[in-house]
Amino acid sequence: MDYHALAQLLFPHLTASPEEILARYPARQLPEGARITRMAPSPTGFMHLGNLYGALVDERLAHQSGGVFYLRIEDTDKKREVAGGVATILDAFSAFGLPFDEGVSAQGETGIYGPYRQSLRAEIYQVFAKKLVLEGQAYPCFCTEDELAQMRATQEQRKENFGYYGKYALWRDRPLADIQAALAKGTPYVVRFRSQGSIERKVRHDDLVKGKMEVTENDQDVVILKSDGIPTYHFAHVIDDHLMGTTVVVRGEEWLATLPVHLQLFRALGWKPPKYAHTAQLMKIDEETGAKRKLSKRKDPELALSFYAQQGYPAPSVLEYLMTLLNSNFEEWRRANPDQPLDAFPFSTKKMSGSGALFDIDKLKDVSKNVISRMSADTVYTQAAAWAAVNDPPFHALLTRDPDYTRSILAIGRGGKKPRKDIALWTDIKPYLDFMFDELFLPDNTLPANVPAADAKSILSEFETQFDENDTPDAFFAKMKALAEQHGYAPETKLYKQSPEQYRGHVGDVSMVVRIAVTGRQNAPDLQSVMHILGAERVRARLRRAANAL
Repeated sequence: MDYHALAQLLFPHLTASPEEILARYPARQLPEGARITRMAPSPTGFMHLGNLYGALVDERLAHQSGGVFYLRIEDTDKKREVAGGVATILDAFSAFGLPFDEGVSAQGETGIYGPYRQSLRAEIYQVFAKKLVLEGQAYPCFCTEDELAQMRATQEQRKENFGYYGKYALWRDRPLADIQAALAKGTPYVVRFRSQGSIERKVRHDDLVKGKMEVTENDQDVVILKSDGIPTYHFAHVIDDHLMGTTVVVRGEEWLATLPVHLQLFRALGWKPPKYAHTAQLMKIDEETGAKRKLSKRKDPELALSFYAQQGYPAPSVLEYLMTLLNSNFEEWRRANPDQPLDAFPFSTKKMSGSGALFDIDKLKDVSKNVISRMSADTVYTQAAAWAAVNDPPFHALLTRDPDYTRSILAIGRGGKKPRKDIALWTDIKPYLDFMFDELFLPDNTLPANVPAADAKSILSEFETQFDENDTPDAFFAKMKALAEQHGYAPETKLYKQSPEQYRGHVGDVSMVVRIAVTGRQNAPDLQSVMHILGAERVRARLRRAANAL
């Protein structure tokens, strides 16, 4: 076979050489040990939790080592691409604050290793496909869809492995004359890689997550260029990762099956492959069967990244929860470092599980409570207001009517070693502080079981005359103790527990009567702080309203 003549037949339009292409992509000048990672989603219009799960690994590996984290768009499959798909990707990562150092952005592209959209790199791929043809490592295949279907039917009948290999590689060793004739007829063709592999051999691989392993060698003559001259994922990512200097490829374990193909292509092109980190699949407990299964786009709304913004989960909460799935020692570190930022955690692929990661929405809520409890009142206000602006405009109007007032409410019980943890997601904000807005306040006259209505009425009336919005919590509680003794209630809970028969109840019952009258609920932030913010006039009005309702 005259491979030079074949290459000229297939790629008469190409003038650039592999060496010229390589010269456009100089080696990155980075500190020793710096890692270059990439996020490379397809613009399908759907961004899922698995994308974020892998991107968090990418970002940590790069930035923790002083390296580079870039965004590449793999848009060679036009059948799957949807309008606005790239914007969806950019919006999703922007919402979660993942900082790309270069690549595709809303403003265009940044960095010297582009284009970062594969659809703009067709000539680059063809140059390297031509190189493989010149070396006898690739060839054109003119098989029709019907021929391939018949081939598969034959393999199924004979109980043989499916695919295009060995005796089934019909165009692998066809003479140049046959190829010239097919080209002259205008017959569509693809370019296939000529595999030298055998399923009788194993390939050793040291995965950053799975560890040392052996995988069966590839014997398939896979397609590297489709009939439109656009590469397949297999070929494109090998070339891009080499040219862009990628040192670690993070992807789901479902890609392990194609790893032998990719390692083979790197070897055929004479390049050292990057390290691979195949992450465990995200699983959940199926509510119907009780068994573990993969998160499903059809069954599980929480798979979509858009779900978290809609439901009101802060982005830092989702990232922190994912880190609990990614590194087995993260929760221990967080307990020891409650105030440290997430990026202070020493992330390691060695602490990643090789088996399925179990997603638990309830655990996410617990993590989110902790994350929000560590936020400042100003941060909570800003993020909750931003969420409400999109999802609850009427509440947003109330929330932002007097920002200082709202911030003062949110500041109650915030900070210190044991901050309040009432809020797990931004949808919790409204029921948490609705009693602070007269438009949302719903009086509740349900009294503690052992407090008669007459006692409650008297307690409220007397407290109204004693109330001082500037009392300290201690001064307020002293008044509660005095009211308790005056009405036959124990001034201290321990006294009631020691001799319950001597009292009608205890001081907690008395303060609960006041709490219900002022807030309309039994559980609310520090009552004296609440009353100070509400102001004397509104508090006395609520006390009178509750007393009159009894």
